[in-house]
Parts: sequence; C-alpha cells; structure tokens
Amino acid sequence: VRRPSFYKMSFKFEKLEVWELSLVLNDLVYELAGNLPAVERYNLHAQIIRASTSVSLNIAEGSTSMSDKEQAKFIGYAIRSLIEVVACLKLAERRAYFSDAGSVVNLNTHINLLFRKLQAFKAYLDKK
Repeated sequence: VRRPSFYKMSFKFEKLEVWELSLVLNDLVYELAGNLPAVERYNLHAQIIRASTSVSLNIAEGSTSMSDKEQAKFIGYAIRSLIEVVACLKLAERRAYFSDAGSVVNLNTHINLLFRKLQAFKAYLDKK
C-alpha cells in the first residue's frame, strides 16, 4: 500500500502518551459502538464515535499551539469530549444495550487511565 507523503513527517502529538491512549480509546469505542442497536445508528452510535474521535483531534490540534496555555485549553476540550464518551456509555448501559460486560469494564478502565493522564498533562501545562 502506497502511503501519502505526510506519513513520513513526524508531528508533536504523535510523541504524546495521551495521543496513543486516545487511539486505543477510539478502537475500543468503535468496537463497542458496533454492538448498539440499529435504532441508535444516527443517535447514540454517531455521538459516541464523534466524542471519542474529538478526544484525539483536540490533542493533535492543541499540540500545534504556540503556547502552553493554548495547548492546555485544547487538552481541556479533549477532557470534555472524554466525559461525553462516558455520558454516552452511561446512557447505553441504562438502556441495557451491552451484553458483554467485560468490554464495558475494559473501556471504563481505559477511560479512567486516559482521564487521569489528560488531567495531569493539563495541570503540567497550566503550571509552565
């Protein structure tokens, strides 16, 4: 497979642990969202996918900032999007959409880790 030339470039966000964790979040969310009923395709399914994707995109966008304060702002947006993922999961759990409790527990564990790392990264940037 031939890849576009931008794959040869290295971006600041690619070196961030929170970026790598956000990619795992996306993988886990896509897998779990695929189990939502068809009636949720344009509602909860689409929303949780957008929210998890937004976590990664805000981390990436913030990494191009000219200041630590601005990057911290985008990390704050990533945290908000992560909380949106949690809210979507709570709605889905409330409606008993997930039969595989292990997948939900795994995702919740990952969310908690990513949340703590994002909070710590934001605090670090805020102090600089």
